[in-house]
Amino acid sequence: MNLEDALVILDTFLEQSLNDVQELVFRKAWEGQTYPEIAESSGYDANYIKDVGSKLWKLLSHALEEEVTKSNFRSVLRRRSQISIRQTKQQHVQTAVLQQHQPSTSIGEIGLLFKDNGNDISELPVVTKIQEEKKSVLLNPDYLEIPSGSVPLNSSFYIERPPIEERTFAEINKPGSLIRIKAPSQTGKTSLMQRILTHARQSGLHTVQISLQRADSQVFTSLEKFLRWFCANVSRQLNLEPKLHEYWDEDIGSKVSCTLYLQSYVLQEIDCPVVLALDEVNRIFEYPEISGDFLPLLRSWYEDASELEIWQKLRLLVVHATEAYIPLDINQSPFNVGLPIKLPEFSLEQVQDLALRHGLAWAEGEAGAKKLALLVAMIGGHPYLVRLALYHLVRQELSLEQLLETAPTIAGIYSNYLRHHLANLQTHPELKAALKKVVTSPTSVPLEAIAAYKLESMGLVKLEGNQAVPSCELYRLYFREQLG
Repeated sequence: MNLEDALVILDTFLEQSLNDVQELVFRKAWEGQTYPEIAESSGYDANYIKDVGSKLWKLLSHALEEEVTKSNFRSVLRRRSQISIRQTKQQHVQTAVLQQHQPSTSIGEIGLLFKDNGNDISELPVVTKIQEEKKSVLLNPDYLEIPSGSVPLNSSFYIERPPIEERTFAEINKPGSLIRIKAPSQTGKTSLMQRILTHARQSGLHTVQISLQRADSQVFTSLEKFLRWFCANVSRQLNLEPKLHEYWDEDIGSKVSCTLYLQSYVLQEIDCPVVLALDEVNRIFEYPEISGDFLPLLRSWYEDASELEIWQKLRLLVVHATEAYIPLDINQSPFNVGLPIKLPEFSLEQVQDLALRHGLAWAEGEAGAKKLALLVAMIGGHPYLVRLALYHLVRQELSLEQLLETAPTIAGIYSNYLRHHLANLQTHPELKAALKKVVTSPTSVPLEAIAAYKLESMGLVKLEGNQAVPSCELYRLYFREQLG
């Protein structure tokens, strides 16, 4: 949904259109500008713009009958847009079917469930069930997002996992805060990070995003090279001239030089707090001589914020995949300070919500929930696996029954994903043996503590006390075949 679509939706809910200043604030807020930035670009007083914004969100809250804020107004309007689209599609199906209806055709044949409301067609309820061949009303597959990477900020397919978003938004506004987002790969870590950064920008904070996956291999050849690369990145993204030569001193070492650079130059020069987001931090675990120094350095900056006011201007956001724990010694804690955020799987209700956002009309109501429960039983609530299933179902490449039948096979849609896990296990025989024990047992089994911890970090098992079970039927069936 773009800005103009959002304004159209507003017009359908508001009793009167926004005035010029309200529309200005709405447009600029949609673009991610802060109140001071809106005021500066439009020539208004900053306090006046802030007051207009506050009243605007109250107006929208009243019109939409739910709380609307500068932080959530996009997601609220996207959700309303999806509801409107679904209702429109349902009405089109109802009209088309009624026009084609012949007296000899039974309700079962046309796939509709109408209540008896007399002869007044206008009183017929919304269509609650359609035949699967009514594909013309589904989301156009040609424009469907391929489930790969993070979910775009303007996507209608981002599913919130309350209270995580609200909690992280509040935490990032706290002086000197640190948030750690950890979960297995492809479970929504970067998508959440992007929304935290958007919220931070809307709150008037600077943001810096550094993905360690983008660093050249030579960056990791020494701690000094890594820290200089890190400081140069921070400077560039804050539009500051890198002045590493003025602060770097080999006599005091790279860690102290890096700390002085941030404290005496970067944090002094910026006019407001900065959120430093480090994505794919798991890559640094491949270089223990660097991670062993860099992660404690991050911890020291976080701890300095409790004593030195200048460090309160720095808020840290650290994101890493838990598969990184596999090669680590169990006594090497990668990071254990700040607010830890562990992303949960989607619930059945969230999977149903996502299916409906994809335009799968058969997913509605109790009947739809029962069908989706079969999918959840097979793949759990793993976000990527769910998105991939819905993608193929919308494109009519296979039916739900076919998907479930082939899912745990080498011909199924998850073959690449599962093969990646299998390759990981092949290089760690102790984990391979432990998982084989889990998937070949009809009941939960006890595992050695370290193996249990690492398999859970990979997302392959769930722990019930001291016992382990496969995270979902997909893993049980696939690995029972492959490891047997």
